[in-house]
Amino acid sequence: MQYARPLPSYLVKRYHGWKATTYSENAAWYKRLAEDGQHPRAMVISCCDSRVHVTSIFGADQGEFFIHRNIANLVPPHNPDGEYHGTSAAVEYAVTALKVAHLIVMGHSSCGGVKGCYDMCSGHAPDLEEKSSFVGRWMDILRPGFERLPQADEPTREQALEKEAVKISLENLMSFPFVRQSVENNDLTLHGVWNHIGDGALEVFDPEADDFIRV
Repeated sequence: MQYARPLPSYLVKRYHGWKATTYSENAAWYKRLAEDGQHPRAMVISCCDSRVHVTSIFGADQGEFFIHRNIANLVPPHNPDGEYHGTSAAVEYAVTALKVAHLIVMGHSSCGGVKGCYDMCSGHAPDLEEKSSFVGRWMDILRPGFERLPQADEPTREQALEKEAVKISLENLMSFPFVRQSVENNDLTLHGVWNHIGDGALEVFDPEADDFIRV
């Protein structure tokens, strides 16, 4: 594997710092995590965006959240076609094997993936329309949300599409038989949230109001 290179030195230094402090001070806890396995209470599906730090926002400890990240925090519809489905596999494992009690879809402001979908659906990103674009084909999941956008200025519509990404993911989750069954049995609850990176606000989706409410 000639293409693999050593870690950048700054990451190695940070690792040694973590091992000498955080790990050393909590070695018994890490040993317990390793021996007992994981028992997370919730799964969080969030965006790959480096500015989204789920565990910091909710003050979570290691072992508390089962986290899956992808472009624009999307969940595709249930599609058992025998192909590769990373997000669907993560959902299946969390619900059927780990038996999490809560499944949270977390969107955020200034999402590059959602912006790409908005541009693509507006006819301004022909490269994303190409069949060979992995990002474009992934963002096809969000196309129905674009059709539901209100008439408004572009920034307002883009932010609305970020929240549509959460809503569509919640809708698609219910297309998975094992998710629907767990929800109907009251073994699992679904939640949608949206985080504003700039001001730290958190909004929670209220299905009765069909809107996001700041908490």
